[in-house]
Amino acid sequence: MARRRSKPQPRRPNPKFDFRINEQIRIPEVRLVGDNLEELSEKLGNEVGPDVYSTRTVRDWAELMGLDLVEISPNAKPPVVKIIDFNKFLYEKKKKEKEIKSKAVKTVIKEIRFGPNTDDHDFDFKLRHAKSFLEEGAKVKSYVHFRGRTIVFKERGELLLLRFLKELEEWGSAESLPKMEGRRMIVMIAPNKKKKS
Repeated sequence: MARRRSKPQPRRPNPKFDFRINEQIRIPEVRLVGDNLEELSEKLGNEVGPDVYSTRTVRDWAELMGLDLVEISPNAKPPVVKIIDFNKFLYEKKKKEKEIKSKAVKTVIKEIRFGPNTDDHDFDFKLRHAKSFLEEGAKVKSYVHFRGRTIVFKERGELLLLRFLKELEEWGSAESLPKMEGRRMIVMIAPNKKKKS
């Protein structure tokens, strides 16, 4: 009986393969940049600035400093390189990406559910919650859920949501009018940017 071949697993992208380093850089000339050029100049005994050099020369300098030659901009003409500790370079890059990600705005959506026969007390309770959600900057997804035969009360559900929107005018505004999705009538409310009280 023939053995079944296992399916090859997709390889995770490795950030180490996104950059060419040391001997992998085979272009004759590169542009050297970096913060440690003064330190390099002192070690060599002559001035080294951000300029175009022979790749072999720059690779020798990196070796002399006990660091790596890293190609940071391969599409530039000539490609741009830095003399840096490659693992430190990857760490800094990861740190920057994490920082950018954390600064990106995350939209929070809170749900508030009604029935078509919601009484005033319940309505007011849910209204208070919606106000606090909008004050915090979250969006509110409000819907009336129609169970079984209550589907005949669509108009009642729509009036309930329109009243809800009217009460929340000061805190948020509807992204669209209430609409049916299956057995739910939904409206999305975004917080007002100007007023938050």
